[in-house]
Amino acid sequence: MCESQSGEIILIGTAHVSPESIKEVKQIIENEKPDAVAVELCNKRYKALMGEIEEVSILDVIKRGDAYLSLFQIILSYFQRKIGEKFGVKPGDEMLAAIKKAKEINAKIYLIDRDVSITFKRLWNSISFFEKIKLFMQIIKGLFAKDEINIDKVLREERTLENLIYEFKKVSPSAAKVLIDERDAYMASNLIELSKKHKKIVAVVGAGHKKGIEKFLKDPAKIPSIDELLAVKKSKIKLHYVFFALLLAFILFMALSLPVKVLLKAFAYWFLINGILAALGAFIAGAHPLSIVAAFSCAWFTSLNPFIAAGWVSGIVEAWIRKPTFKDLKNMTKVSNLSELFKNKAFRVLLVAALTNIGSTIGTFLAAYFIFKTMKMDFMIILKKKVSSLGLI
Repeated sequence: MCESQSGEIILIGTAHVSPESIKEVKQIIENEKPDAVAVELCNKRYKALMGEIEEVSILDVIKRGDAYLSLFQIILSYFQRKIGEKFGVKPGDEMLAAIKKAKEINAKIYLIDRDVSITFKRLWNSISFFEKIKLFMQIIKGLFAKDEINIDKVLREERTLENLIYEFKKVSPSAAKVLIDERDAYMASNLIELSKKHKKIVAVVGAGHKKGIEKFLKDPAKIPSIDELLAVKKSKIKLHYVFFALLLAFILFMALSLPVKVLLKAFAYWFLINGILAALGAFIAGAHPLSIVAAFSCAWFTSLNPFIAAGWVSGIVEAWIRKPTFKDLKNMTKVSNLSELFKNKAFRVLLVAALTNIGSTIGTFLAAYFIFKTMKMDFMIILKKKVSSLGLI
């Protein structure tokens, strides 16, 4: 329970897949009779819980470069839903129960969480390529883990919950900041504003957010500005853009300095290493042979162009072949096992695009390293001749 500037705020920390949390939420709202109930949802998440999914084209997702992001959301959703099935509830049922109970007592209802699209875009922009891979590996590991988590036990033992959050922050500090800390601040800010209008508010949030929100409610001065929490910055000039610039300069140097035979040899290395690893990524994703060929053929060029990704090409080819529909997109949120998920046409297209890009990215760095290592002597001889001709040595 927190006293804000005006009204009283009663925070309930829940597990999104626990039947005990549903009972607790109903009971507290019934007993407290608040004039407002706030839930950890945004408008999009609320509509998704109600089965209202915004229609979108799979090609638009690929062209925007959101294949990784969409896969990340789908896998997280699947993981949470599978845990929920063990307890006989759906993720978010406790939020819907709070909304239903609020309507019964004629309390105002507020969705206080940040828009999920903004959260995931900020997340994706904040973490490095290697952090993305590390995060994905941890999620995949969780999907196949056999150890069962006792959600109710985690809720009862605050130290255990803190340990889980601490482990998550170790795996990806940037992701934890966006997914936990920023949302704690955003929800706390909304609750403070609501407390100015209502005498008593019951706020239903995930257990992992409760402690952070309480800290911000006690010290509002530490809450960043809302504009800052909602900003989705355009991509900065990141490391790979610098790498591409240096690579193009290096290629220009080679083209002006090296014999044609040496240039062809370097191009062969570049073409094959990029192509093979991009094609391997598509193959691992279960791509159609034409998509694999597309990945192999275009990787050498897309690796030189930061505005086009090999995964876009293979993903578009895969979409052309599989022809996923909006129904396939909706069904991704309903599959009951991993086999069904991998059979889903939309999921497969996104997976092909994402893994092709991963293979191509690895191939770019590996090819550059291999070319430099195997042809280092040729480069040094040419460079020495150039410097000598300029009279510098």
